Amino acid sequence: MTSGTIALSLACVATDRTRPILDGRVSIPGVNLTPLPGEPEDIFRRALRDRAFEVTELSMGSHIVTTARGDSPYVGVPAFLSRAFRHAAITIRTDRGIRSPADLAGRTIGLPEYQQTAALWVRGILREHYGVDTRGISWRTGDERVPITLPPGVDVQPLGRDPAEALASGAVDALISPRPPTCLTEGTAPVARLWTDTRAEEIAWHKETGFFPIMHCLAVRKDVAERHPWLPLELHRAFRKARDLSLAELRLTNVLRVSLPWIADAYAEQAAIMGGDPWPYGFARNRGEVEAMIRFAVADGLAVRPIPPEALFHPSTLAEA
Repeated sequence: MTSGTIALSLACVATDRTRPILDGRVSIPGVNLTPLPGEPEDIFRRALRDRAFEVTELSMGSHIVTTARGDSPYVGVPAFLSRAFRHAAITIRTDRGIRSPADLAGRTIGLPEYQQTAALWVRGILREHYGVDTRGISWRTGDERVPITLPPGVDVQPLGRDPAEALASGAVDALISPRPPTCLTEGTAPVARLWTDTRAEEIAWHKETGFFPIMHCLAVRKDVAERHPWLPLELHRAFRKARDLSLAELRLTNVLRVSLPWIADAYAEQAAIMGGDPWPYGFARNRGEVEAMIRFAVADGLAVRPIPPEALFHPSTLAEA
Protein backbone atom coordinates (compact mmCIF):
# COMPACT_ATOMS: atom_id res chain seq x y z
CA MET A 1 0.00 0.00 0.00
CA THR A 2 1.48 3.30 -1.11
CA SER A 3 1.52 6.48 0.91
CA GLY A 4 -1.86 8.14 0.96
CA THR A 5 -3.72 4.97 0.04
CA ILE A 6 -6.50 3.68 2.30
CA ALA A 7 -7.41 0.03 2.86
CA LEU A 8 -11.10 -0.83 2.46
CA SER A 9 -13.25 -3.94 2.43
CA LEU A 10 -15.85 -4.30 -0.34
CA ALA A 11 -18.72 -6.77 0.02
CA CYS A 12 -20.79 -7.37 -3.10
CA VAL A 13 -22.24 -10.04 -5.33
CA ALA A 14 -19.90 -11.16 -8.13
CA THR A 15 -21.63 -10.18 -11.39
CA ASP A 16 -20.45 -9.04 -14.79
CA ARG A 17 -20.95 -5.48 -13.50
CA THR A 18 -18.76 -5.90 -10.41
CA ARG A 19 -16.09 -8.37 -11.57
CA PRO A 20 -13.92 -5.66 -13.18
CA ILE A 21 -13.65 -4.14 -9.69
CA LEU A 22 -13.19 -7.49 -7.92
CA ASP A 23 -10.48 -8.74 -10.30
CA GLY A 24 -8.61 -5.42 -10.43
CA ARG A 25 -9.24 -4.48 -14.05
CA VAL A 26 -10.82 -1.28 -12.73
CA SER A 27 -9.10 0.33 -9.77
CA ILE A 28 -10.35 2.96 -7.36
CA PRO A 29 -7.86 5.83 -7.00
CA GLY A 30 -6.39 6.00 -3.51
CA VAL A 31 -7.87 2.67 -2.42
CA ASN A 32 -6.30 -0.70 -1.63
CA LEU A 33 -9.32 -2.96 -1.88
CA THR A 34 -10.06 -6.25 -0.11
CA PRO A 35 -12.87 -7.85 -2.15
CA LEU A 36 -15.39 -9.94 -0.22
CA PRO A 37 -17.79 -11.45 -2.76
CA GLY A 38 -20.87 -13.15 -1.35
CA GLU A 39 -24.61 -13.59 -1.56
CA PRO A 40 -26.97 -10.68 -0.84
CA GLU A 41 -28.81 -12.11 2.17
CA ASP A 42 -25.58 -12.64 4.13
CA ILE A 43 -23.99 -9.37 2.98
CA PHE A 44 -27.03 -7.28 3.95
CA ARG A 45 -27.42 -8.85 7.38
CA ARG A 46 -23.75 -8.37 8.24
CA ALA A 47 -23.72 -4.82 6.90
CA LEU A 48 -26.89 -3.69 8.67
CA ARG A 49 -26.51 -5.60 11.95
CA ASP A 50 -22.72 -5.47 12.41
CA ARG A 51 -21.59 -2.64 10.10
CA ALA A 52 -19.08 -5.22 8.93
CA PHE A 53 -17.90 -3.58 5.68
CA GLU A 54 -16.52 -0.17 4.78
CA VAL A 55 -18.10 -0.42 1.31
CA THR A 56 -21.00 -2.73 0.53
CA GLU A 57 -23.76 -3.64 -1.83
CA LEU A 58 -26.96 -2.78 0.03
CA SER A 59 -30.67 -3.53 -0.23
CA MET A 60 -32.50 -0.40 -1.35
CA GLY A 61 -35.54 -1.41 0.67
CA SER A 62 -33.55 -1.60 3.90
CA HIS A 63 -31.61 1.55 3.00
CA ILE A 64 -34.87 3.49 2.64
CA VAL A 65 -36.24 2.07 5.92
CA THR A 66 -33.14 2.91 7.97
CA THR A 67 -32.56 6.31 6.35
CA ALA A 68 -36.18 7.37 6.95
CA ARG A 69 -35.94 6.54 10.65
CA GLY A 70 -32.47 8.10 10.98
CA ASP A 71 -30.34 5.12 12.00
CA SER A 72 -28.75 4.06 8.70
CA PRO A 73 -25.06 3.20 9.16
CA TYR A 74 -24.43 3.73 5.43
CA VAL A 75 -24.77 6.46 2.84
CA GLY A 76 -25.62 5.44 -0.69
CA VAL A 77 -23.77 5.83 -3.98
CA PRO A 78 -26.10 5.85 -7.03
CA ALA A 79 -24.42 2.88 -8.70
CA PHE A 80 -27.30 0.40 -8.82
CA LEU A 81 -25.57 -2.96 -8.78
CA SER A 82 -28.73 -5.06 -8.99
CA ARG A 83 -31.94 -4.47 -10.91
CA ALA A 84 -34.63 -6.96 -11.90
CA PHE A 85 -38.17 -7.04 -13.19
CA ARG A 86 -40.30 -8.71 -10.52
CA HIS A 87 -43.62 -9.80 -12.06
CA ALA A 88 -42.15 -13.32 -12.13
CA ALA A 89 -41.59 -13.16 -8.35
CA ILE A 90 -45.28 -13.94 -7.67
CA THR A 91 -46.07 -17.64 -7.38
CA ILE A 92 -49.66 -18.66 -6.66
CA ARG A 93 -51.50 -21.75 -5.53
CA THR A 94 -53.53 -22.93 -8.52
CA ASP A 95 -56.19 -24.46 -6.26
CA ARG A 96 -57.30 -21.13 -4.73
CA GLY A 97 -59.12 -19.52 -7.66
CA ILE A 98 -56.40 -16.91 -8.30
CA ARG A 99 -56.46 -15.89 -11.96
CA SER A 100 -55.39 -12.23 -11.92
CA PRO A 101 -53.79 -9.63 -9.63
CA ALA A 102 -57.27 -8.63 -8.41
CA ASP A 103 -57.71 -12.14 -6.97
CA LEU A 104 -54.83 -11.52 -4.53
CA ALA A 105 -56.97 -9.09 -2.53
CA GLY A 106 -57.68 -10.41 0.96
CA ARG A 107 -55.33 -13.37 0.56
CA THR A 108 -52.49 -14.65 2.74
CA ILE A 109 -49.14 -14.19 1.01
CA GLY A 110 -45.72 -15.36 2.14
CA LEU A 111 -42.44 -13.51 1.66
CA PRO A 112 -38.87 -13.95 2.88
CA GLU A 113 -38.93 -10.45 4.44
CA TYR A 114 -41.51 -7.67 4.43
CA GLN A 115 -38.73 -5.10 3.88
CA GLN A 116 -37.12 -7.04 1.02
CA THR A 117 -36.77 -4.82 -2.05
CA ALA A 118 -38.36 -7.37 -4.40
CA ALA A 119 -41.44 -7.45 -2.16
CA LEU A 120 -41.45 -3.63 -1.93
CA TRP A 121 -41.61 -3.44 -5.73
CA VAL A 122 -44.27 -6.13 -6.08
CA ARG A 123 -46.55 -4.48 -3.52
CA GLY A 124 -46.06 -1.10 -5.19
CA ILE A 125 -46.81 -2.52 -8.63
CA LEU A 126 -49.88 -4.39 -7.38
CA ARG A 127 -51.18 -1.28 -5.65
CA GLU A 128 -50.45 1.41 -8.23
CA HIS A 129 -50.62 -0.52 -11.52
CA TYR A 130 -53.25 -3.18 -10.83
CA GLY A 131 -55.35 -1.49 -8.12
CA VAL A 132 -54.87 -4.15 -5.43
CA ASP A 133 -55.47 -3.10 -1.80
CA THR A 134 -52.20 -4.38 -0.31
CA ARG A 135 -53.28 -3.33 3.21
CA GLY A 136 -56.04 -5.93 2.95
CA ILE A 137 -53.53 -8.76 2.42
CA SER A 138 -52.18 -10.85 5.30
CA TRP A 139 -48.39 -10.94 4.89
CA ARG A 140 -46.47 -13.86 6.41
CA THR A 141 -42.71 -13.56 6.60
CA GLY A 142 -39.45 -15.27 7.34
CA ASP A 143 -36.70 -13.54 9.34
CA GLU A 144 -36.27 -9.76 8.91
CA ARG A 145 -32.63 -8.69 8.51
CA VAL A 146 -33.19 -5.65 10.74
CA PRO A 147 -36.15 -5.03 13.05
CA ILE A 148 -39.07 -3.09 11.61
CA THR A 149 -41.98 -1.36 13.34
CA LEU A 150 -45.21 -1.11 11.37
CA PRO A 151 -48.30 1.05 11.96
CA PRO A 152 -51.69 -0.36 12.94
CA GLY A 153 -53.61 -1.90 10.08
CA VAL A 154 -50.66 -3.63 8.44
CA ASP A 155 -51.03 -7.39 8.94
CA VAL A 156 -47.49 -8.75 8.98
CA GLN A 157 -46.68 -11.81 11.07
CA PRO A 158 -43.72 -14.24 11.13
CA LEU A 159 -44.43 -17.67 9.72
CA GLY A 160 -41.93 -19.50 11.90
CA ARG A 161 -40.98 -21.56 8.85
CA ASP A 162 -39.63 -21.17 5.34
CA PRO A 163 -42.18 -19.21 3.25
CA ALA A 164 -41.55 -21.45 0.23
CA GLU A 165 -42.43 -24.50 2.32
CA ALA A 166 -45.57 -22.73 3.49
CA LEU A 167 -46.59 -22.26 -0.15
CA ALA A 168 -45.92 -25.90 -0.97
CA SER A 169 -48.02 -27.09 1.98
CA GLY A 170 -50.87 -24.70 1.25
CA ALA A 171 -50.42 -22.59 4.40
CA VAL A 172 -50.33 -19.46 2.22
CA ASP A 173 -52.16 -18.63 -1.00
CA ALA A 174 -49.18 -17.13 -2.80
CA LEU A 175 -45.49 -16.32 -2.41
CA ILE A 176 -43.40 -13.31 -3.40
CA SER A 177 -39.77 -14.30 -3.71
CA PRO A 178 -36.84 -13.31 -5.95
CA ARG A 179 -35.90 -17.01 -6.16
CA PRO A 180 -38.48 -19.42 -7.61
CA PRO A 181 -39.62 -21.91 -4.96
CA THR A 182 -38.59 -25.53 -5.38
CA CYS A 183 -42.22 -26.63 -5.54
CA LEU A 184 -42.53 -24.53 -8.73
CA THR A 185 -39.30 -25.60 -10.43
CA GLU A 186 -39.78 -29.27 -9.56
CA GLY A 187 -43.56 -29.39 -9.97
CA THR A 188 -44.20 -30.90 -6.54
CA ALA A 189 -47.25 -28.79 -5.60
CA PRO A 190 -50.20 -27.16 -7.40
CA VAL A 191 -48.46 -23.81 -8.00
CA ALA A 192 -47.72 -21.55 -10.96
CA ARG A 193 -46.58 -18.03 -11.73
CA LEU A 194 -49.37 -15.47 -11.60
CA TRP A 195 -48.82 -14.50 -15.24
CA THR A 196 -48.31 -17.17 -17.88
CA ASP A 197 -46.16 -14.77 -19.92
CA THR A 198 -44.35 -12.72 -17.30
CA ARG A 199 -41.90 -11.29 -19.83
CA ALA A 200 -44.67 -9.73 -21.89
CA GLU A 201 -46.26 -8.31 -18.73
CA GLU A 202 -42.93 -6.86 -17.59
CA ILE A 203 -42.21 -5.30 -20.98
CA ALA A 204 -45.66 -3.68 -21.07
CA TRP A 205 -45.19 -2.33 -17.53
CA HIS A 206 -41.70 -1.02 -18.40
CA LYS A 207 -43.01 0.78 -21.49
CA GLU A 208 -45.64 2.48 -19.34
CA THR A 209 -43.41 3.45 -16.40
CA GLY A 210 -39.88 3.58 -17.82
CA PHE A 211 -38.67 1.74 -14.71
CA PHE A 212 -36.22 -1.16 -14.50
CA PRO A 213 -36.65 -1.96 -10.80
CA ILE A 214 -33.65 -1.02 -8.67
CA MET A 215 -32.83 -3.71 -6.12
CA HIS A 216 -29.45 -2.76 -4.64
CA CYS A 217 -27.20 0.26 -4.50
CA LEU A 218 -23.57 0.70 -3.53
CA ALA A 219 -23.04 2.20 -0.07
CA VAL A 220 -20.23 3.53 2.11
CA ARG A 221 -20.22 3.31 5.88
CA LYS A 222 -20.86 6.81 7.18
CA ASP A 223 -17.78 7.01 9.38
CA VAL A 224 -15.62 6.12 6.37
CA ALA A 225 -17.34 8.67 4.13
CA GLU A 226 -16.86 11.34 6.78
CA ARG A 227 -13.11 10.62 7.02
CA HIS A 228 -12.71 10.40 3.22
CA PRO A 229 -15.33 12.65 1.59
CA TRP A 230 -13.71 12.15 -1.83
CA LEU A 231 -14.39 8.40 -1.73
CA PRO A 232 -18.10 8.13 -2.73
CA LEU A 233 -17.55 9.99 -6.01
CA GLU A 234 -14.48 7.89 -6.87
CA LEU A 235 -16.48 4.74 -6.16
CA HIS A 236 -19.28 5.93 -8.41
CA ARG A 237 -16.88 6.59 -11.27
CA ALA A 238 -15.10 3.26 -10.87
CA PHE A 239 -18.28 1.21 -10.73
CA ARG A 240 -19.68 3.08 -13.72
CA LYS A 241 -16.54 2.18 -15.67
CA ALA A 242 -16.93 -1.48 -14.60
CA ARG A 243 -20.55 -1.47 -15.78
CA ASP A 244 -19.53 0.01 -19.14
CA LEU A 245 -16.98 -2.77 -19.61
CA SER A 246 -19.57 -5.44 -18.87
CA LEU A 247 -22.10 -3.98 -21.31
CA ALA A 248 -19.44 -3.66 -24.03
CA GLU A 249 -18.57 -7.35 -23.65
CA LEU A 250 -22.16 -8.33 -24.45
CA ARG A 251 -21.72 -6.89 -27.94
CA LEU A 252 -18.45 -8.68 -28.76
CA THR A 253 -18.91 -11.42 -31.34
CA ASN A 254 -15.36 -12.41 -32.30
CA VAL A 255 -15.08 -14.48 -29.12
CA LEU A 256 -18.25 -14.70 -27.02
CA ARG A 257 -17.56 -13.42 -23.49
CA VAL A 258 -20.90 -14.79 -22.26
CA SER A 259 -21.98 -18.41 -22.66
CA LEU A 260 -25.09 -17.63 -24.69
CA PRO A 261 -24.81 -18.20 -28.45
CA TRP A 262 -27.12 -15.34 -29.51
CA ILE A 263 -26.09 -12.87 -26.84
CA ALA A 264 -25.48 -10.05 -29.37
CA ASP A 265 -29.00 -10.49 -30.74
CA ALA A 266 -30.38 -10.51 -27.19
CA TYR A 267 -28.54 -7.25 -26.49
CA ALA A 268 -29.98 -5.66 -29.64
CA GLU A 269 -33.49 -6.79 -28.65
CA GLN A 270 -32.97 -5.38 -25.17
CA ALA A 271 -31.84 -2.05 -26.63
CA ALA A 272 -34.93 -1.93 -28.86
CA ILE A 273 -37.18 -2.40 -25.82
CA MET A 274 -35.30 -0.36 -23.22
CA GLY A 275 -33.25 2.12 -25.22
CA GLY A 276 -29.51 2.59 -25.33
CA ASP A 277 -28.94 2.84 -21.58
CA PRO A 278 -30.35 -0.43 -20.21
CA TRP A 279 -28.57 -0.31 -16.84
CA PRO A 280 -28.56 3.35 -15.81
CA TYR A 281 -26.41 4.65 -12.97
CA GLY A 282 -26.45 8.17 -11.59
CA PHE A 283 -28.88 10.03 -9.35
CA ALA A 284 -30.60 12.32 -11.86
CA ARG A 285 -31.33 9.51 -14.32
CA ASN A 286 -32.94 7.43 -11.56
CA ARG A 287 -34.52 10.07 -9.35
CA GLY A 288 -38.10 9.31 -10.39
CA GLU A 289 -37.64 5.60 -9.78
CA VAL A 290 -36.11 6.13 -6.33
CA GLU A 291 -38.94 8.53 -5.52
CA ALA A 292 -41.44 5.78 -6.42
CA MET A 293 -39.63 3.34 -4.11
CA ILE A 294 -39.89 5.80 -1.23
CA ARG A 295 -43.59 6.25 -1.98
CA PHE A 296 -44.03 2.45 -1.91
CA ALA A 297 -42.20 2.21 1.42
CA VAL A 298 -44.41 4.88 3.01
CA ALA A 299 -47.57 3.19 1.74
CA ASP A 300 -46.33 -0.15 3.10
CA GLY A 301 -45.74 1.35 6.55
CA LEU A 302 -42.03 0.63 6.25
CA ALA A 303 -40.79 4.22 6.01
CA VAL A 304 -41.78 6.26 9.05
CA ARG A 305 -41.88 9.43 6.94
CA PRO A 306 -41.43 10.53 3.34
CA ILE A 307 -37.84 11.54 2.58
CA PRO A 308 -36.38 13.30 -0.45
CA PRO A 309 -34.50 10.89 -2.75
CA GLU A 310 -31.37 12.98 -2.23
CA ALA A 311 -31.28 11.89 1.43
CA LEU A 312 -30.27 8.37 0.42
CA PHE A 313 -27.02 9.32 -1.34
CA HIS A 314 -23.77 11.11 -0.62
CA PRO A 315 -24.00 14.78 -1.70
CA SER A 316 -20.84 14.54 -3.85
CA THR A 317 -22.51 12.00 -6.14
CA LEU A 318 -25.78 13.78 -6.83
CA ALA A 319 -24.57 15.87 -9.79
CA GLU A 320 -22.54 13.09 -11.41
CA ALA A 321 -24.03 12.11 -14.78
